[in-house]
Amino acid sequence: MSGFEQVRRFHFIGIGGIGVSAVARIAIGRGFAVSGSDVRRSALTDTMESLGATVSIGHAASNIDGADMVVVSTAIPEHNEELVEAKRRGTAMVHRSELLAWLVSTTPRSVGVTGTHGKGTTSAMISRILDIAGRDPGFVIGGILENYGINARAGGGEVIVAEVDESDGSHRNVHVTDLVCNYLEADHLNYYDDLDHIIRSMADAVQGYPRLHHVYVNAECDGNRRLADMLPQDVITYGQVADADYRAERIGDGQRPLRFRVVKGGESLGEFSMPLPGAYNITNACGAIAVADTMGVPVEAMQKALADFRGLLNRFTIVEAGGVTIVKDYNSHPTAMRKVLANSRAFATGRIHTVFKPYRYTLINYLKDEYATAFEGSDEVVITTMYAANEDPIPGIDTEFFVNMLRDRGHHVVHVPDQDKIVEHLDSSVAPGDIVIFFGGDDFFRMADAWGDHLDRRATD
Repeated sequence: MSGFEQVRRFHFIGIGGIGVSAVARIAIGRGFAVSGSDVRRSALTDTMESLGATVSIGHAASNIDGADMVVVSTAIPEHNEELVEAKRRGTAMVHRSELLAWLVSTTPRSVGVTGTHGKGTTSAMISRILDIAGRDPGFVIGGILENYGINARAGGGEVIVAEVDESDGSHRNVHVTDLVCNYLEADHLNYYDDLDHIIRSMADAVQGYPRLHHVYVNAECDGNRRLADMLPQDVITYGQVADADYRAERIGDGQRPLRFRVVKGGESLGEFSMPLPGAYNITNACGAIAVADTMGVPVEAMQKALADFRGLLNRFTIVEAGGVTIVKDYNSHPTAMRKVLANSRAFATGRIHTVFKPYRYTLINYLKDEYATAFEGSDEVVITTMYAANEDPIPGIDTEFFVNMLRDRGHHVVHVPDQDKIVEHLDSSVAPGDIVIFFGGDDFFRMADAWGDHLDRRATD
């Protein structure tokens, strides 16, 4: 989209969102004036203010005064006061992904990472490697990088790394020079019809990228293999499978650190170590290494970057509190949840408790068979009332259905309809040596943090 060069001030509706704030931060770094609004104050709104943005708490038509362009995301409803007022005034409006696309297009080289899950961590790994290699990359990622305490920066080099969201089709807007597709599985079924639709959409998007140099796909994923067959260009494959162009081989069975080597063309690039849990992160790192190697980054810089890589906030984040291990993980997709559970046993001497809020009628309906097995390894599954995200109900698909489905699979399920009562239940059920995994979003993570503080206080009383 043209016209960005004439903008003096952008106004971001929902500036406290993780994705919107990331793009706003890049805009500030590029010298634009920025204002924004959100329904509540948060660490992200405070950060935006500290960077020079004018932030209003609460939405009001007057908030867009003086803005040359209003930036929205898919999460903003059509009745939002600022959105309605911008339309009435005829103020230019763009989707967050369109502004991101322009910021990407004005950078000589751009790495986009997309897919159902793992894209945030892989984006962060690539950014860290390029930074340690002295490339001073910009990055725009939908999570807080623990190494930096931020989710985006403008950078001063000639490359930008962007987590590219495919959930609403906006990945078609962000035309990168290098694209990584980490996983393609059924997800975001409020937008897509099914997995076939997701794969076709990704193929169409990739073929519409005018500056594309390289495509990297995770060869462990069947959806990615189907994608590769649909693309006219050669793809570079990676993963913990024998036929990958960049093949990762795990060394030992330990976690924190994870140790592995990467083999390219029958020859070892080197051995690597990461202070992370989750063996699936070896695959994420293999993708980052493939990109870095193609860009001419020395192996020594990759090794140094990964050896100190601390991941993203609330992605298999482990906290010890009062003798209990608490895990916070943002995932709600059954494949990702299954992987976190499988890798959590290494950190538990007692029982494993899983806490989950079912998410979206469409997702539960389409992936009910996958969810039925996603909690294997849990000694107790705590389920609270489903979050519908404004979707229309699907007959027969509700919290009761989800609970009964898991019980039919033999799981010990505790249904706690009132989310505020979850901690009360955990207090009576969890013992020292147990591990409790919170799958969800910020509300669950605030709950986990507060409960952890309570456990620490109780242990010292």
